[in-house]
Amino acid sequence: MWAIAELYYLLFVLWCQTINQSVMIIITPADTKTCFLAENQLISSGNSICQWQTSKYLHMKSSVNGKWLGSMAFEAEVSGHKLIMDASNEGNGEDLGPRPKELMMAALLGCTGMDVVSILKKMHIEYESLDIRIESEVTDEHPKHYSAMHIIYSFRGKELPLDKLEKAIEMSQEKYCGVSAVYKKAMPITHEIRINE
Repeated sequence: MWAIAELYYLLFVLWCQTINQSVMIIITPADTKTCFLAENQLISSGNSICQWQTSKYLHMKSSVNGKWLGSMAFEAEVSGHKLIMDASNEGNGEDLGPRPKELMMAALLGCTGMDVVSILKKMHIEYESLDIRIESEVTDEHPKHYSAMHIIYSFRGKELPLDKLEKAIEMSQEKYCGVSAVYKKAMPITHEIRINE
């Protein structure tokens, strides 16, 4: 029985390596018990209770580097591109770049915009232009943060199929856009479609 448990252990470790997961395996020879953590749930084989210790997944990591430019300005390097953020003149800055919080809206705009463009291309939907506007509500008290976001997709083109446009946006919002997925955990995100011929 112990040899069988060892075999299961090896197969499971190999499987974890293929999907880049890091797990804590606990095998007890007394009852040939195997425990592992998957998607934050303790999964076990056998009848006795598993003692969970520590377990983590290996995720793709991302990082952004930055440096202080003086006063209130910072320069961030994102994917090899440099971006300056600064406070307004009224906020003791020199207005050398956008405010950091505003970039949250820009991130959502770019994320869903790229999704929609890609999806509509696969649908063979042609249009002349696409403009996206993000409108947000901000709390009055500190820490002041966005409490809601509304996305306006403005298409220009002739006889554009509204159902296909809505489908592409729905797929972006519900399946592909990682920025939207994170934001939705903190606030409601709504959208509308405008078509200009």
